[in-house]
Amino acid sequence: MNTPSSSDDVQKAFQGLEEKPQSILYVLFISAVAAIGGFLFGFDSGVINGTVTALGKAFNANDVSTGFNVASVLLGCALGALLAGPLADKHGRRTIMIITAVIFAISAFGSGIADSSGEFIFYRLFGGLGIGAASVLAPAYIAEVAPAALRGRLATLQQLAIVLGLFAAFLSNYLIANQAGGAEAILMLDLAAWRWMFWVELIPATLFLIGVLFIPESPRFLVAQGEIEKAKKVFEKISIDEAESQISEVKKSLHGDTKPSIADLFIEGKKRIHPIIWVGIALSVFQQFVGINVVFYYGAELWQAAGFDESQSLFINVLTGTTNIVSTFIAIALVDKVGRKPLLLVGSIGMFIALSALTYIFGTAGFDEAGKIALSEEMGTFALIMANLFVVFFGLSWGPIVWVLLGEMFNNRIRGAALAVAASAQWIANFAITMTFPILLGSIGLSGAYGFYALSACISIFFVIKYIKETRGVALEDM
Repeated sequence: MNTPSSSDDVQKAFQGLEEKPQSILYVLFISAVAAIGGFLFGFDSGVINGTVTALGKAFNANDVSTGFNVASVLLGCALGALLAGPLADKHGRRTIMIITAVIFAISAFGSGIADSSGEFIFYRLFGGLGIGAASVLAPAYIAEVAPAALRGRLATLQQLAIVLGLFAAFLSNYLIANQAGGAEAILMLDLAAWRWMFWVELIPATLFLIGVLFIPESPRFLVAQGEIEKAKKVFEKISIDEAESQISEVKKSLHGDTKPSIADLFIEGKKRIHPIIWVGIALSVFQQFVGINVVFYYGAELWQAAGFDESQSLFINVLTGTTNIVSTFIAIALVDKVGRKPLLLVGSIGMFIALSALTYIFGTAGFDEAGKIALSEEMGTFALIMANLFVVFFGLSWGPIVWVLLGEMFNNRIRGAALAVAASAQWIANFAITMTFPILLGSIGLSGAYGFYALSACISIFFVIKYIKETRGVALEDM
């Protein structure tokens, strides 16, 4: 990758954007529509939290089946991410986003009508295809339509949409359960509340489908397909630069007349994939190995294991979700001013400190008569501060910045396929962390689990220093 443009170049770009505000509004609109996929990604990931106990009773499921009810969606995510890139390179970003919206709707409806664990898991796996695809398509599309000077901020819409989707799922579950008197109770039409929790997702899924029908195909995909006139019309709407010159730059970046394919991931004449793809995979894995989704998937269980009661644990979840949203807004404000690499580095250092503190707190805590960790009031407050500090550092760095980099760090020829591989690796890492946390909790306790996450954060510091190159202000054709 090239070094970033000078501050004068970036300033010039911003001045150009100010002269053509209609382009910015249009780019903001189509980026926001693409980001609804991220909202559904977050909502579909979080909606399961309020239904676990009710599902177990409704399906008479044992612990293994109940656990797979939660984690099964992640396997679908890995497959969906892996398929989405090549399919988007072949059929277009917009076309696959339309299919993704339909998948979300079918999964939401099917999960709500399921009468057995097997049926439920099928619909969750199917929904995972949509989540995985959205995790690839939204950052790729936004990166390809956004001006270089604003690409970072617009790309962080993906992470903002994800955390808003998570929060919306938590809030929706709470309101429905509160209205019905519990997730297992009857709400309307003689149907249990937990079914309505899944059906709420039909609303954003429908909005996503309608929205995608009104956005254009990625102009860079159109150039790759040889549809130059269509690409020219899109560039004229979204850019301040002359369309012909942009089309020429995209053609050069594609390295030849053949269309992008999965084979482009390999170094020509060799059986090894390009090093930049390993960097993308490592980014994805580190984002998960710091343990952030343990906080979101097992928040209540985690804090109850630390000695808080159920009511306190649920309140902590809400606090954590709010903290995540606020820190993501901070990232949006800084990403195109400070850059990607500095934010990742600050985030890694901050997460390492916070996770190390939590490792110490839980490692030195005593136990009550039931054998649970018992924190003093002072140490409980300290643990809360450190946990939310961890979320703050993640939210302003590795949460959104990884998606920004994955959308822009690969050149035009390999972007779809490379992003698919990296995102698929992220979902596999997510599945591994999600499935192993209960095992770690039962074998080495909270201290051991947080020790592993702290070690991962520590290693990520050196990874960022050595392998991450700044992309702020760099045109996609110069990657």
